[in-house]
Amino acid sequence: MVQDRKTESKGKRIAKKALLLLVKIGIPIAIITYLVYEAKNQQSFAELYAHPKNWPLLTAACLCCASAVLLTIVRWYFLVRALDVPCGLREVLRIGFMGYLFNLAPMGIIGGDVLKAVLLGRHYKGSQAKAFASVIVDRLMGLYMLFVVATVAILATGFLHFDHPQIRFICQLAIIVTVVSTIGIMALWILAAANGRLSVFLKKQPVVGEPLERLVTATAMYRHKPLVLTAGAIMSIGVHSLFTVGIFLIAIGLFGNLLPEVLSLKAHFVISPLSAATGAIPLCMGPFEYVISHLYQWVGGSSNALAQGLVVALGYRIVTVLIAAVGLVYYFGARREVAEAMHADTHEQDPPNDKSSGQKPGDKPPSDKASTIIAA
Repeated sequence: MVQDRKTESKGKRIAKKALLLLVKIGIPIAIITYLVYEAKNQQSFAELYAHPKNWPLLTAACLCCASAVLLTIVRWYFLVRALDVPCGLREVLRIGFMGYLFNLAPMGIIGGDVLKAVLLGRHYKGSQAKAFASVIVDRLMGLYMLFVVATVAILATGFLHFDHPQIRFICQLAIIVTVVSTIGIMALWILAAANGRLSVFLKKQPVVGEPLERLVTATAMYRHKPLVLTAGAIMSIGVHSLFTVGIFLIAIGLFGNLLPEVLSLKAHFVISPLSAATGAIPLCMGPFEYVISHLYQWVGGSSNALAQGLVVALGYRIVTVLIAAVGLVYYFGARREVAEAMHADTHEQDPPNDKSSGQKPGDKPPSDKASTIIAA
């Protein structure tokens, strides 16, 4: 009887993983298929084949995007070191590029950010809570600064008063998200000061209690690290700027003077961050392509611009695959380590008592539940 229940439970877990993987693959395919269907009658695909490519610009685009990815990993390295985890830059680069690979490809239910935290925590015993805290803060910082960059660009370029109503609505929504996020971060900072008593209260709350408790705990670890957080925010601006320039160079490199003049570099400082914000959705591709294609169409003022946006987005995806090849090399050298991290049941063992994290023996480690507040 007990064996039958275990077998049934294992079967349900396997079915759940298979269904989740199917969703993560099926939705992107459906979105891309829809976009291709919408754009197939436009001239952009034919123009792409006929128009000469500017390979120096496309190479520069690759370098910009690669530099942005490298800078995100360096930012995470500083956040990790700020919590006194004794890791070197080489090790963080190795784990960081593997995390980038797993964020890009639907290689299971575990996302790249969770993989980074698990690998770092397993490699440096007693640092599980710190590893997850660094990943959570790194992700939230990057996402928040993405909206800050978009808001500054919207106000600086006048997109808030753009002729197209959907552009105006999206810009207004982005500003609202930035303001609300700023207030939320300030509230989170205040709540983090009462981390000890608050943790007990939050854990008792249904559904959102434990993820919110993890978030407050992670924030509490950085309350006395203002210089590190400031440096991380500045690096985030550099990351988003490099990605924006990279996407713009891809557009110019592919289409040259065929690209509408209104789709300038300053316009891309609005288009690129707003499209990249879809990275919070745990899908390998699809939402980004959908948003950037329609922003191209609305800003460019023609249906042909939608197809151009799709081509640029797919060109950007090719660049990300080339960058992810670095992570693939690291992955082949650490397949057993990654497999153990993916299948480890971290609830089976209690984490060491980490005074800086506020955890006590017997507390659950920030494992799978933490993935609910880490964008996979």
